[in-house]
Amino acid sequence: MDSVLTSTLTLMQEDWVIFALPVFFLAIFIEWRVASLKAQALYDKHDFLASMGVMLLTVIVDVAPKISGIMLMFVCWQASPLRDVVQHTPLWWLILFLLDDLTYYGFHRANHEIRVLWAGHVSHHNSEFYNYGTALRQGVGERVVKYLFWCPLALLGFDPVMIITMMSISLIYQFWLHTETIRTLPEWFEWLFNTPSHHRVHHASNIRYLDRNHAGVLIIWDRLFGTFSAEIEAEPVRYGLTRNIKTRHPLTVAFGEYVDIWRDLRRTHSWWDGLRYLALAPGWEHDGEDKRSNTLRRNLSP
Repeated sequence: MDSVLTSTLTLMQEDWVIFALPVFFLAIFIEWRVASLKAQALYDKHDFLASMGVMLLTVIVDVAPKISGIMLMFVCWQASPLRDVVQHTPLWWLILFLLDDLTYYGFHRANHEIRVLWAGHVSHHNSEFYNYGTALRQGVGERVVKYLFWCPLALLGFDPVMIITMMSISLIYQFWLHTETIRTLPEWFEWLFNTPSHHRVHHASNIRYLDRNHAGVLIIWDRLFGTFSAEIEAEPVRYGLTRNIKTRHPLTVAFGEYVDIWRDLRRTHSWWDGLRYLALAPGWEHDGEDKRSNTLRRNLSP
């Protein structure tokens, strides 16, 4: 166990995202400066400060779950009968890339379709602005369970060093998606990869776009599993939530949905309804209109 803990702490110090932070902040400055010169309202001071506050909360909350998650990965890897089969060769890295990206798609989609998970992810979506600052406004509560989703890859024989490295590469890739300054890219790239256009859809509150484009790097998972939507010029994206929050206090931005869930649980006297408030998608109510995204979309269709 001591060796597992030592390996875990060493791996945490080598997280690529930490080294990418200066590049992220440089990109934020350049985007803000370009937007200012073009008189584009891409940034709001109070919203940006809220994003930075949420980022700091994420760093703090992430420590214990990350240590625990990576330790569990090492335990799973050591127990895997395939640990001596998987090698650090290009073919295995390619296989891991695909499995990691599929895992991210499943994790991300679950964050949108299970309300108790949505409560930990919503802080990434409750800004009404879309910029590189929003990219750093990560889901805080989601850190508690995130690493559990990647432990099966360790059971398949991929060592945690490979897994965490691939997770870092995916997260770094996703940073540049959070911008309005890049409209569309070549058609082949838009078909295969996640792009700013695809991810703008993901951050939209328009009914047509709700809970679409959960991809990390490859958009093909959304195309395969029926959650893809293109950005349509005739319907500009509206950022934020279907019911936007009225505050920019980082604590409320990060944890306000948990309070809303608790209020809903107190309104029902049925354990079954309480379970459904936790497990069903946001928008379900036991005594009101069903406002889940798929229901709203069906009602919108002619």
